Amino acid sequence: MLASLSLLVVPTLVLAHHGLEGQFDTKKTITLTGTVLRLDWSNPHVRLYLDVKDESKTVTWELDLGSPNLQMMNGWKIDTYRHGDRVKVQANPARDGSNIAYARKITRTFGH
Repeated sequence: MLASLSLLVVPTLVLAHHGLEGQFDTKKTITLTGTVLRLDWSNPHVRLYLDVKDESKTVTWELDLGSPNLQMMNGWKIDTYRHGDRVKVQANPARDGSNIAYARKITRTFGH
């Protein structure tokens, strides 16, 4: 009976946490340069919202940064990036073409 119960629980756990490849195109990398709107530290993932300007308009991007614990282990603090900071982000774009991406590398840009 225990074995049959585990067959019901394990697939549910696997489906609950999806891999990056499901939502993001990990074979593609984009570079975004813009201004930080906000940084949300909440489970399950930290999110950075970035205003990116092109020739004609400003587009807001939502960047997934992984778990809060992972960010803290990498030396991040709640105020690592603040509203108005200028940053450059290398990221994997969403597969659906939306303005969502998985951030791989973030660096400050100066001259602001």
